[in-house]
Amino acid sequence: MAGSNGGRSPVGPALAWVITRIALLLCVFKVFSVSPIDVTSDVSSIYHGWYEVLRSGTFPLHDVTWQYPPAAALAVLSPGLLPFLDYTTAFFWLASVADVITFALLLHGSRGEGRRQAGVWVWVVGVPLLGPTAYARYDVMVTAVAVAALLATVRRPRVAGALIAFGAMLKVWPVLLLTGVRDRRVWTAAVAGAGVLALGFWLWMPGAFAFLQFQGERGTEVESLGSLVFHFARHHGWQGQVLLNYGSVEFLGPYVALVSDIALTLTVTAFAWLLLWRLRARTLDAATPFDAAFTAVLLFTTTSRVISPQYMIWLIGMAAVCLTLRASVMAVPAVLVIVATGVTLYEFPIRFGDVVSSTPLGITLLVIRNGLLVAACVVACRRLWTATARDPGPFPTAPPGPPSPKAEPEPDEGRELLTW
Repeated sequence: MAGSNGGRSPVGPALAWVITRIALLLCVFKVFSVSPIDVTSDVSSIYHGWYEVLRSGTFPLHDVTWQYPPAAALAVLSPGLLPFLDYTTAFFWLASVADVITFALLLHGSRGEGRRQAGVWVWVVGVPLLGPTAYARYDVMVTAVAVAALLATVRRPRVAGALIAFGAMLKVWPVLLLTGVRDRRVWTAAVAGAGVLALGFWLWMPGAFAFLQFQGERGTEVESLGSLVFHFARHHGWQGQVLLNYGSVEFLGPYVALVSDIALTLTVTAFAWLLLWRLRARTLDAATPFDAAFTAVLLFTTTSRVISPQYMIWLIGMAAVCLTLRASVMAVPAVLVIVATGVTLYEFPIRFGDVVSSTPLGITLLVIRNGLLVAACVVACRRLWTATARDPGPFPTAPPGPPSPKAEPEPDEGRELLTW
């Protein structure tokens, strides 16, 4: 039936969302299990422990596992909004609320000329592919804020900037949403909002920025791209260890610092490429800010010395926003991210023992997952560069002669061309 949603009914995605999320909730509530590892235990132990400290009016000043910006306290404290439920149950339901809000935002963003429901389906399918981890971390809440911010850049730039600032104070990475934004109102609101929030948290609670000192002695996390060096090296006499360090399972030992430095260099190189792209880009269309944000988050995630499974939620959210627009060039990277998310579920938590032990199966899973992410980075960068490198050239002038009848404009499917 034709309508404002491009002839697409929301019933199909809504029904799929309900079915998949019921399955996800049954999983986190332990009605059935997908693996021997209980990924929800972090909520009942770590998050709840932070909750007890935060509600006393201070940040976890001496807990090295607290490595989050100050607004993360709001996510950890949020289950207190449901005092009739225990902490863990309340957290799962609030994660589900963040999920449905994101779904509703994407569904609304898929309506209109030049829009499509592909982005909605990316979210519907991608989130449950991560399994119970999707609801057992607060990243789904951060992603909801990021999706709202990116969609708001189209018509509400100041709201978008404020949301980007709030998202950055939740978990830093939403600041990358500014990569392809040229509107000064977004930047001004983001900078002002971040300043106000930082000052507010600094005055409100002691230790708001203590998390900054807990990063220096981290190793290389066992699921990261750089970890593959040590997974292979363990089979050739490398004498390092795998330990729980700073809240994640990491390699510690000879040459780990070197590999971590290389990962940091790759991240800096990725940001340098994004800056070069920004300086060299000639034109942009309606999808460019979305595509640039997805590419930036993808580069940041893939080159990081830590790739926790829940990071895939960020990529699913950003890919979903891109694919609400027909003009987006990120379809292939989005598909690669979806497949990588499915592999991630099998790698963690289902076969995490193989990953930690560097068995052939564990190494193979990491090679596939990280290889998919690297491929997505290459394709995304190439497509972003190509899509914005076109020079619009001068507008043609009509030859002298009698005026011709006015022709009907052809639909451009939302690809409004703007000078960068």
